[in-house]
Amino acid sequence: MRVIEITGPITQDQIRGALPRASVSVEKALETVLPLIEDVKTNSLSALLNQAERFDGVRPEFVRVPQTVIDQSVSRLSTELRAAIETAIDRVRKVSLAGVPQDFEVELAEGALVSQRYVPVDSVGLYVPGGKAVYPSSVVMNAVAAQSAGVPRIAIASPPQKEFGGLPHPTILATAALLGVTEVYAIGGAAAVAAFAYGVREIELAPVRMVTGPGNVYVAAAKRALRGLIGIDSEAGPTEILIIADDSANPKSIAADLISQAEHDENAAAVLVTDSSDLISAVQIELAEQIAVTKNAERVKASLGGLQSALVLVPDLATAVAVSNEYATEHLEIQTRNPKALLPKITNAGAIFLGEFSPVSLGDYLAGSNHVLPTGEQAKFGPGLGVHTFLRPQQVVDYSQSALAEVASQLDTFAIAEGLSAHGDAAKIRFTGGN
Repeated sequence: MRVIEITGPITQDQIRGALPRASVSVEKALETVLPLIEDVKTNSLSALLNQAERFDGVRPEFVRVPQTVIDQSVSRLSTELRAAIETAIDRVRKVSLAGVPQDFEVELAEGALVSQRYVPVDSVGLYVPGGKAVYPSSVVMNAVAAQSAGVPRIAIASPPQKEFGGLPHPTILATAALLGVTEVYAIGGAAAVAAFAYGVREIELAPVRMVTGPGNVYVAAAKRALRGLIGIDSEAGPTEILIIADDSANPKSIAADLISQAEHDENAAAVLVTDSSDLISAVQIELAEQIAVTKNAERVKASLGGLQSALVLVPDLATAVAVSNEYATEHLEIQTRNPKALLPKITNAGAIFLGEFSPVSLGDYLAGSNHVLPTGEQAKFGPGLGVHTFLRPQQVVDYSQSALAEVASQLDTFAIAEGLSAHGDAAKIRFTGGN
């Protein structure tokens, strides 16, 4: 990994220049994706089959996975994996339910009530990627949040796998079964987003209101293209980790955490920001030793050797925090003597992991937090996935006659000032009878 020094004052342009994300162009991907979306819209099931054969190397016999196959997949799980998945479901559900916002009502005057309620979207399509890895954890994170919000219809799409006869990976199907999700499709990439948006009449796939879940740049491009027709969570980019550490940190743990995120993707970003040059040296030694024995070494080397990754030396922890806030990472670890002391100063991060024993990989699976998080500086303005993603706040206005009468003249004043006199008339007519 390259080693760089950064000093204050910290600016957005400075951090973007020193720590650039890998070049992944959604705009460029749209050129490929738009014809694929139109193909699904126009040719429906035949488009899905043709695209599966083209991109996944298999023409699935069943695009909608039969319920018997979903049910049977549970028996293929090892006892240990089933227990781990069920633990993740339980923990994520507890956190999700705790995050359900509460309705409220405000009485502004006698008979003047405004309340707010939270209503779930009525259907959602959850995308679960395939390819370099299998992601039952993504099924858990998306489905449990949607279930906790009360979404009545939940569908899952995951790419068909040649190895499994054109069905999604059995572990994905088994996780769906454990969650009680019965609507599962063998559709991958941009085609899945398009199918959810437009529906597929031949397999009775009705359109959904929202599509969530991570995916590659083509999935992100499809989400961008169809946003407005459907709601989306975010355009997920390559995974990111930034670690703030001081000389008390364990270099072995830091190296392991950098590697754990780097193994996701060659474009993954892994950044250490520290005020200790000795720690950087120790982490370099650990990285060399651990990469030599890790399973996905080539992918890790590509990620850590890219411009998006770096070991950053700063003069103090205040500068480290400033770098972190401007970088706005997906995953932020704080491994310092007193991590909680820095927490109030952190403004921009998808999720924050405090101390040596809260690694990002814990959040990926079993912490109870949600691992679908904002990337590419989106943490500056948007949250990660959660129960809130699937809920819409609706305000309810309930005024009595006397409560309206109390403000009718001021309402008319506003209307006249804005040149919209009919607004005022709409209130006055209720008391004058149109005279």
